Amino acid sequence: MPAFAPIWDLAAARHGGDAALEALLDRPATPEALRAVSDAEWLGDMTRRVFSAGFSQKVVAARWSAFEAAFEGFDPGRCAMLDEDALDRLASDPGLIRNRAKIASVRENAAFLRALAETHGKPAGHVFADWPAEDHVGLLALLKTEGTRLGGITGAYLLRGRGVDGFILTPDVVMALNREGVISGAGVSKSAMRALQAAFDGWRAETRRPMMQLSRVLALSVGA
Repeated sequence: MPAFAPIWDLAAARHGGDAALEALLDRPATPEALRAVSDAEWLGDMTRRVFSAGFSQKVVAARWSAFEAAFEGFDPGRCAMLDEDALDRLASDPGLIRNRAKIASVRENAAFLRALAETHGKPAGHVFADWPAEDHVGLLALLKTEGTRLGGITGAYLLRGRGVDGFILTPDVVMALNREGVISGAGVSKSAMRALQAAFDGWRAETRRPMMQLSRVLALSVGA
């Protein structure tokens, strides 16, 4: 595994030095803050991320109050019980973005959150807060396989939006990881994800920094 210090130095040289680079880095939310996020808030976040994929975020933002009203505040219990007729009505609502498959994902992700709480005996915010950093790829896999339309970068941005520590495979991050020999190509195969987890675990031990900072520095070692 390559050392992280040269990667930091490369990013710092591109962005005005150590202090300037440090100022660009965020910190994860505390476990207490994550546990305070309700399942309804998580479902709202999931919905917003799903609809933002392929649509202008300005369009989603402009219609968000209509989404909150239509889905009754994204209560998972209510949303999980939506029947096909209800989904059809929502998909024809001119105040929403009328994409039937994405509308249906609200019901599916509500069911996912309810199943997650039942399996773990605690709300999703607690599950995400308590998930071990050493298995971040497992959390991403959970969102992809058990959630709906939450795979890849959508799930990663969902977690980052609430401050869950982790990496995001943006094009710049992928380019940096290829440069360092951690992965070859896009880095989404199971073996590549294991290599990514091992690299970030090693860099966390070396630097005592969270994965979100390591991910950001990797990106900044390539681009803006």
